[in-house]
Amino acid sequence: MMVNKYIEDINLPDFGYDLSNKKEILDLFLQEEYGYLPPLPNIFKWDATEENKVYLRGSATYKKIIMTVGLNGRECSFPVISVIPNTNQKVPFFVFANFRDAVPDRYYPTEEIIDRGYGVLSFCYQDVTKDNDDFTDGLAGVVYPNGRQEPTDGGKISLWAWVMCRILDYAQDQEELDITKATAIGHSRLGKTALLAGAVDDRFYCTISNDSGCSGAAITRGKRGETIKDIYTNFPYWFCENYGKYMNNEDKLPFEQNMFLSLIAPRLLYVASAQEDIWADPQAEYASCVMASSAYKAMGIDGLVGKDTFPQADEHFHKGNIGYHIRKGTHYLSRYDWNMFMDFLDKK
Repeated sequence: MMVNKYIEDINLPDFGYDLSNKKEILDLFLQEEYGYLPPLPNIFKWDATEENKVYLRGSATYKKIIMTVGLNGRECSFPVISVIPNTNQKVPFFVFANFRDAVPDRYYPTEEIIDRGYGVLSFCYQDVTKDNDDFTDGLAGVVYPNGRQEPTDGGKISLWAWVMCRILDYAQDQEELDITKATAIGHSRLGKTALLAGAVDDRFYCTISNDSGCSGAAITRGKRGETIKDIYTNFPYWFCENYGKYMNNEDKLPFEQNMFLSLIAPRLLYVASAQEDIWADPQAEYASCVMASSAYKAMGIDGLVGKDTFPQADEHFHKGNIGYHIRKGTHYLSRYDWNMFMDFLDKK
C-alpha cells in the first residue's frame, strides 16, 4: 500500500499550528496527553555504592549509583547502573529506561553495546515509581504529596521521563561521557517515555522509540490495534486526566502523534517496529515518521529517507535524520534492534 494514500485516507484535519513553534506544540501535548513534568529538584545528589573497573573482562567500568532527588520538602532515591567502556576518549552513551534492573538483561545486551564503543546509564522504571495508580509511591509521592489535583498533572510517563533528564544532569558531570552524544531509549511504554524525554530536553542528541505504538510514535487516527480507549482504560495513570476525554473520541484530538515526533527536529530520531506487533501498528508508526519529516524539511534537512510503500520485515532506513527499521517478530527489544540503532548512530 502507498503511504501517501494511507495518510490521505485518514483525512487529518488542518490543526493550524506552526510546527516551528515548538513551545506551543509541546505545551499542547503536556496539557492534553502526558501532563506536565515536575520542576527541577531542590535537591539532587548521588553516590556510587558499587564499582568494578574491570567489568566485562576489563573492557568497561561498572558503577551502581544511588540518586536522590528532593521536591516539596520530601526526598526519594533510586539506583542507576552505569556501564562505560574503558577508553581514553569521551564516550557516546544511552540513557536507557528498562523494565528490570538486571545488567545484562534480555532487553539489554550489555557486552555487545560496550564492544561497539557505547556506554549505558540504565534504570528500572519501577524503582522510580511503581507502574500503578499509586501516586504516594517513590517519586510520585515526592511530586504529589497530596495526590494529583489538576487534570494536567503529569502521569507516570512524565515522571519516568523526568528521571531520564536528571540522569542527563548527572552525565554532564562525568568527564568520561560525551554529553553531546546522549541518546534517550526505551521500549513499549518506556519508548513513549523516551520520546517525551527527548521532546522536553534538547540535550538529547538522539531519541529512540522501540515499539511504542499508541500514544507514542504511532499516529492515532486510523490506527489498528490499541486505541486511546484501550490504553486509558487499562493505564490511566500513565497520562494526565485530560487524555481520558479522547476515548472513542479521537477525532477531537487537537494534535496527532507525528507532531509529537516533530518536536525532536532537527535532532536525530529513530523509530523501530516489529512486523507482528499489530497492537502497536507498524504502519501507523511508519506513517508518523513520514509526516514528521515535514518539520525536518522545513529546517532544510532530511527527515525520513524511506520509501513510498510500507516497508517489509528487515528493511531499514538510515540516511536521514529520522531512522527507521521493521524486523520480523513480536513486541520485544532485541539485539537486532540495538545493532540497528548503533549502525544508525555510527553514521552520524
